[in-house]
Amino acid sequence: MTYSTQKQFKKKMLSSLVLASLASGAFTVIAAEGEEAAIERMTVTTQKRVQAIQDVPVTVSAFSGEMLEHLGIADLDVLSDITPGLVIQEQSPNNPGFVIRGITSDSGSAQASPRVSVYYNGTDISRSRGSYFELFDIERVEVVKGPQATLFGTAASVGALSVTTRKPQEEFEAAVTLGAGNFSAKNVNGFITGGEEKVQGRLAFTYKERDGYVDNIAQNQPDLHGIERTGIRPSLRFTPNEDLTVDLVYNYEKNNDTGTAFKSRRFAPTGGDTSPYSFVEASGSPLAQQVFGKSDLGVERTVKDLNLTANWDLSEQWQLTSISAKRSFDSLEVFDADGTQAWFLEFAEDAVGDQFSQELRLNYSGDKLNSFFGVSYFDEDGSQLVPFSTEESVFLNCIGRLAALNQPCINPNGTVNILTPVLTEGLAQVLPYQGSYQNFGENTAFSIFADMSYAVTEQLELTAGLRYVEEDKTSRYASNFANSVLAKAPLLPVVSTNGQIFSAEGSFDAWLPRFNALYRLNEQLNVYATISKGRRSEVMDVGSTNSAAGVVPRVTEIPAEYIWNYEAGIKGSTANNELRYAVSMFYQDYQNFQVSLRDDAGNTYTANAGNAKNIGIETELSVTLTDHLDWFANLAWIDAKIDDDSSNGNLAGNRFRLQPEYTAGTGLMHSYELGGEYQLNSSLICSFRSDIFFEEANAPVAGFDISQGAVQLTSLRVGLENTQQHWSVTLYSSNLFDKEYLVDAGNTGGAFGFPSFIPGAPAFFGIEFTKSFM
Repeated sequence: MTYSTQKQFKKKMLSSLVLASLASGAFTVIAAEGEEAAIERMTVTTQKRVQAIQDVPVTVSAFSGEMLEHLGIADLDVLSDITPGLVIQEQSPNNPGFVIRGITSDSGSAQASPRVSVYYNGTDISRSRGSYFELFDIERVEVVKGPQATLFGTAASVGALSVTTRKPQEEFEAAVTLGAGNFSAKNVNGFITGGEEKVQGRLAFTYKERDGYVDNIAQNQPDLHGIERTGIRPSLRFTPNEDLTVDLVYNYEKNNDTGTAFKSRRFAPTGGDTSPYSFVEASGSPLAQQVFGKSDLGVERTVKDLNLTANWDLSEQWQLTSISAKRSFDSLEVFDADGTQAWFLEFAEDAVGDQFSQELRLNYSGDKLNSFFGVSYFDEDGSQLVPFSTEESVFLNCIGRLAALNQPCINPNGTVNILTPVLTEGLAQVLPYQGSYQNFGENTAFSIFADMSYAVTEQLELTAGLRYVEEDKTSRYASNFANSVLAKAPLLPVVSTNGQIFSAEGSFDAWLPRFNALYRLNEQLNVYATISKGRRSEVMDVGSTNSAAGVVPRVTEIPAEYIWNYEAGIKGSTANNELRYAVSMFYQDYQNFQVSLRDDAGNTYTANAGNAKNIGIETELSVTLTDHLDWFANLAWIDAKIDDDSSNGNLAGNRFRLQPEYTAGTGLMHSYELGGEYQLNSSLICSFRSDIFFEEANAPVAGFDISQGAVQLTSLRVGLENTQQHWSVTLYSSNLFDKEYLVDAGNTGGAFGFPSFIPGAPAFFGIEFTKSFM
C-alpha cells in the first residue's frame, strides 16, 4: 500500500469511525436511565482471598477480561492509558519497561533485581527479558501500588502487575476473531473450552502480524517495528471432588519482530533528514550472521511457561494452595545502535533465562480473623550476552579520533567515509572488528511469610504482614575484545578477560513488613492507611580491570535499595454501585536508590544514586451513566525526584526517568440494543501524560534533548453485534489522530555521543470479525 493510498484509507476509516461514534452518541441520548438493581461489584484477589476491591486497604486498580475486550486492549503497554501511576514502555518484546509511581524496572542485566513484580497466574515472572507476554483470553488484571513484599514477593519493591488467564469450564464455548488493518496487519485469536464434571479443558491462541511502520531504505533489511507474534495456551482443570481444584496451564509464545528503529539526530539517511519520524537507513553489520547469529535486524524470542496450581479446601475455614511453575525464555535482538548507515555501533543482545518457583500457602477465613502464611522457593539462572561489531576506521572517524584527516563520518550525500584504504596505504579496504561481553546471574531465594487481618470492630480492621527472605547470589562476567589494528587496543573501553569468566558470590537477607488499617465509615465509604517496606536486593556487579598482575575481577557490591511507603486513601461507591471512586495519597522514602547508567562501552550497569523522595496523589472514578453507557477516568500527580543533596552528585534534584509528573485517562464504554437482534458496541479511550525524561541525567546528550513533551492519544472502537447469531463486526483505531511522539531517546548510542530516538506508533486502523459458538 503506497503512502498516498494509506492516507486515503486513513481518511475514509476516520470518517466512518467518527460518524459511527456520533450515531452511538445519538442512541445514548435516547437510552433509558440506569437500572434499579445494584451493579455487580468488582472483586480482586490482591490479599490472597476474594474481596470487593473497596474492602482492600491498599491502592489497587483492577480490570476484568470483558472490560479489556470491550476497550480492545490486547497489549501490555496500553494498560498505562487506563491505570494511574503505571507506565509500560515497550521498545520491543525483548525490552519492556515497567514503571510504577516513577520507579522503573527494565534492566536486562542478569545480575540486577527487578523492582516491579510481574505476576502471571500467581507466579513471579519479573525478569525483564522474559516478562513481556500477549494479553489474550484474560480473566483479570490487577495493578497494586506500593511495596507488596508480603503479597507478591521481594520483586514487588514498588508494586506489582498481576495477570490471571481464563480457566477451563464444563460448558462448551468457543470464539474466533479475524482482523485486518493498515500496514498489512492481520490477526486471529480465539479459544475453545468444555468438558465434564471432573475434567475440563481450554485452548486459547493468538497470532498477529504487521509490517513495520518505520521505512528502512537499507539494502536487505526489513522495515522496522513490524511484528509477528504467536501465542498458544492449553490448560486443564481437574476437580476430583468439590474440595480440590487443580489447574495445569502451559503457555508458549514466539516473537519474530523486525526490530527497533533507533534513529540518529546527528546524521541523516541517504536522501533523508534527521527527524525521528521519517525513514531510516539502519544497515546492521556485514558480519551479522557470523557475530550475532542472525543476519537481519530484529527480535527472535521464545517464552515457555508451565504452571500447576492446586487449591484444596481442608475445611470451611482452611484452604491449602500450592503453586509450582517453570518458565524459560530465549531472546535474541540485533540492533543498529548508532541509527545511521555507517558500520559503526552494531550490537546484539542474546538473553536467556530459566526459573523455577514453588509456593505453599495456608489460608484461614473466619468471622473476625483472615490470614495466610506459607513458604516459597525461587531459583533463577540467566545470562545476557552483548556482541559488538564495527569497521575500525568508521568507528574511529565517527567518534572523532581521526578528526585530523578532516573527513566527516557521513558525507552530506549519505555516503560513509571508510578511511581504511587511506590509513593502511591501500593494504586493506575494510578492517572488521568484533567482540563481546557477557554477564551471568544465579539467584536463589527462600521466603517465609505471614499476613493477618483482624476485625477489631464492625468498622475497624487491622492488618499486619511480614516476609523474611534469604538470598544467595552468584554473578559472573566475561569479555572478549582483541586489540584493534589501528588503535592498538580494544575499541570499546572494556578490559578484555579474553573469555575468562570472573565471578563473585554473596548472601543476603531482609525482613519486610506491612501494616494496614481499614475503617468503614458506612456501607459505601471506607478509609485506609498503610505503612510498608520494600527492598530491591543487593547487586553483585562483576566486571574486569587492569592491575600490575594483569586483568583481574572488579567486584562492586551495591547496597540494597530500601523503600518506606506511607499511604492513605478513601474508597467509596453509591448504594447501587453506579458510582465508584478511589483517592490515594502516598509518600515514599528511598535509601540507596539504584539507577541504571551506561558506561562508555554502552554497557548498562547499576549505580547507587543516594536517597530519593516520591510523593503523589492518584484518583480513579467510574460511573454508570445509563443502562448502556459507562464512563471512567483517572488522574495522577507524582513528584518523584532524587534528593537535591550534593552527596548525590550530578543526579541531585533530577526527576525519575520515564515518569511524567501528570497523567490522566478517560474512557467510555457503550452498548445499545438497536432493536431485534442487533446491538451497537463502542468504546473510547483518551490518555494524557506530561513531559518525561528518558535518562536519569535529565540533560541533553551531544546537544540533543533526551526528553518528550506532553502527549495525548485517542483510541476508538465501534462495532455491530448480532446477539442471536453471536457474531460482531468492529472498526477500530489507535492513535486516532496520528500524533507523533517518542517511545525512548538516548539509548546505547548516547554513551558514544550518538543518541538515538525511537518513534511511537502512528495511527492504526482496522476491522475485526468475531464469531462465538455456545
